Parts: sequence; structure tokens; C-alpha cells
Amino acid sequence: MVAAEPPERFLGFGVPILSPVTGVVVATHNHEPDHDGRRSQLILIPYMLGQAKRARRGAAGLAGNHVVIAMSDRGPFVLVAHLQEGTVNVRVGDHLQAGEKIGRCGNSGNSTEPHVHVQVSDSTAWVDARGIPIVFRKTDGSSWLPRESEIVQG
Repeated sequence: MVAAEPPERFLGFGVPILSPVTGVVVATHNHEPDHDGRRSQLILIPYMLGQAKRARRGAAGLAGNHVVIAMSDRGPFVLVAHLQEGTVNVRVGDHLQAGEKIGRCGNSGNSTEPHVHVQVSDSTAWVDARGIPIVFRKTDGSSWLPRESEIVQG
């Protein structure tokens, strides 16, 4: 495909996204438009040229529509990013249980195709925050730590 594609053409777009952890919502953003998906290298060029502008906008420009959940008063903090515009259905101060719906998969922020970005950090001061490894639990109760750049499906 050499043209941009509407996000609705992608399998994950609009799929409900559940909170990966129990905690308190400390930040949300819900007003970034979803943009077309870009699969080809050629159509990515104009998108890449806009990278600096998105970065200057901070969390909204990079994470797009997102939810940040504090697992305790001092963290860690779980960011769930690139949600669909207008679908974030939690507010700052809400207490969440793991598995509660927080929004829908979108293509907002610094995203070339609809997907959800999840990261854990020690702070919400994003410039200085340090990442914390994420351990996933399998249905059989065992757990694993994904390798760098491993795509987690499920």
C-alpha cells in the first residue's frame, strides 16, 4: 500500500482496551484526532518530517490520547497510549481494578498504525523518568519478562 489508510481498516482500531493494573488514574488525555495509518516507507516521509512538531507538544503530541495509572502513591506509573479520540472513559482520581475498560485502541499521537503502547516508569516527569521492566502473567499463572522489542500479543 503506497497511500495512507483510514484507521478503521486496521484490525485493532476501536477494540476495547483494559487497564493492565490496579491503581489510581493520575492523568488522562482524550482530544487528539486519530490519523490515517501509514504502512509504506514512501508515505512515512511526510509523517517523519512532523516528528519534531509532535515532540514539542509533549505527552499529548507523542502519546496522543492516553491514561496514566499510579500503582501506589509514589508509583510506579503505567502509561497506556495512542487511544482512540473520545473513548477514554476514566477520570483523574478514579480507582481502577486490572481489567476495567479505559478506552479503545486508536491511532493518536506519534503512531503510524493503530496500536496500544504500554510503558511503566518511576515518574510522570517524562523527560527524566526511568523505565521499569514489565512482567506479564500467562493464563496458567506463570510469568515472563519480554525481550527488548518483543511484540506482546494476546
